[in-house]
Amino acid sequence: MGVGHGHGHAAGRAADRVRLRWVLGVTGSVLVVELVGAWLSGSLALLADAGHMATDAGAVVLALGASYVAGLPGGPRSTFGYHRAEVLAALVNALVLLGVCGYLGYAGISRLADPAHVDADQLVLFASFGLVANAVSMVILRRSDTGSLNLRGASNEVFADLLGSVLAVAAGVVIWVWDWHRADPIASLVIAVMILPRAVVLMKDAAVVLLEIAPAGLELEDVRRHLCGVPGVVDVHDLHAWTITSGIPSLSAHVTVTDEALAERGVGPILDDLCACVSTHFEVRHATFQVEPLSHEAHEDLGELH
Repeated sequence: MGVGHGHGHAAGRAADRVRLRWVLGVTGSVLVVELVGAWLSGSLALLADAGHMATDAGAVVLALGASYVAGLPGGPRSTFGYHRAEVLAALVNALVLLGVCGYLGYAGISRLADPAHVDADQLVLFASFGLVANAVSMVILRRSDTGSLNLRGASNEVFADLLGSVLAVAAGVVIWVWDWHRADPIASLVIAVMILPRAVVLMKDAAVVLLEIAPAGLELEDVRRHLCGVPGVVDVHDLHAWTITSGIPSLSAHVTVTDEALAERGVGPILDDLCACVSTHFEVRHATFQVEPLSHEAHEDLGELH
């Protein structure tokens, strides 16, 4: 069961890498076009979107590299492998997004006080190109069903770019129709406001994994109750749950079993029941159980005192 899950995760990660390579090609093309457009039109919104595209391209490169690293086999000292390289990449992506928000806020407020002239025709043209390209990238990334936190980070970057392109087009239309040039810095400020919560959520999700907090939706008391329902089990203690990386929750526990059940069934069948319990009820397929006879309980208490 565990081996099959590992193969499925590796296959999903390989498919995600193909998606990331496609997105990187699209993002790089849009970056060049929008930089030219920002220079020609004088638009802060388009420059902000191009700047975010640059961080987006860097984030996709980071996510792609982390995906390759995460697929490397573990060594003598890296017994879990390098799965958390993906989580670290997601955390870096979140920090970069926060930096982009800070820049857009500063530049947007400065431009509000002293609005610059913007060529609306060119702004709409170049922003529309970015809008279409970002929409294509989003479709590519959304086809993934691995739930990878790393891919979510890249997807959040592209989604923020998509919003930026929409707002840049809207700002261009407003300037074109009403000649109101403050629409350009306002659009850049709105982009910053829309990026901020997504960056915070991504940072929180990465922190949950790195701090080894129990996965969302996995209530340890429910796990304990189900495990105690396995025939022969009288107690479950030292119960821990964490996430190695996206889609790989893990669990460990000490399970006290009656001596009679151990003598009648043996350790193997009891372990099978315990693994089947957490797999069926909680979709945890990476679990480690230490089975202890009830007669050994007093010895364990003495060990804990020391």
